[in-house]
Amino acid sequence: MLITESYHDVKSTAGTTMRIYIFHPKITGYPQAKFPGVVVYSEIYQVTGPVARFAKDIASRGYIVAAPSIYHNFEGPEPLNYDTEGTDKGNLYKITKPLDSYDEDNKLTIDYLSSLPTCTQKIAATGMCLGGHLAFRACLDKRVKASVCFFPTDIHDHALGKGGDDSLARSKEMSHAEIILIFGTLDNHVPPEGRDLIRSTLRNNNIGFTFMEINGAQHAFVRDESSKDRYDGAITASCFEFLFELFDRILKPDLGEHDGKKIVVENVC
Repeated sequence: MLITESYHDVKSTAGTTMRIYIFHPKITGYPQAKFPGVVVYSEIYQVTGPVARFAKDIASRGYIVAAPSIYHNFEGPEPLNYDTEGTDKGNLYKITKPLDSYDEDNKLTIDYLSSLPTCTQKIAATGMCLGGHLAFRACLDKRVKASVCFFPTDIHDHALGKGGDDSLARSKEMSHAEIILIFGTLDNHVPPEGRDLIRSTLRNNNIGFTFMEINGAQHAFVRDESSKDRYDGAITASCFEFLFELFDRILKPDLGEHDGKKIVVENVC
């Protein structure tokens, strides 16, 4: 499926501007087609090349993807570099940004998706690392019906945002959503006892979830660039099948009526 790329800037209540990158599917001959929306949350470097490719893969399967630049409190929309300076900035911003600002980012992004006439109003979330946690926390919004969290950090030790977070404690409010959490057994950002805590808490709160621990996989195994030798494309492809099974089952596109027009292919290289 073809996609188009654009962005939309929104104002936060703090007066900062958050850029939302949009990856929109299109089906030739169906101008009235409607698609579900997916919020894609980035790791600590904002919307980098790997995050954009992750988003495009989802959009090309028939989802309007919105990827917000979450560090608008401190930076412009440009991604941070995968280097020591970028890592230090990203880790500092992660714990300095107010928790209610993260929640407002989520609301603003979902509001924008919902405002699109091409959106079915069915919304899901996904993300990696910090974004995995934000995709988990996104389920506090009743409009989010499904979430896939790739190696989410800081859920087990409540370390997200200024002063910490209450994401795991509030997971009992997520019963309207189905959640997949994916970790590698060699993920040293979230130790085994942390993963056990997340799993047991969700079970005790009667949340519908799938919990995966992939043998031999490390943290950031989805990132296909500057992954420090942790990227695993085969495992990533397998995880995407779980993501699409969940999203395809819960969120369905509405194509509308065919417009009857003949397809004309432009002769370009």
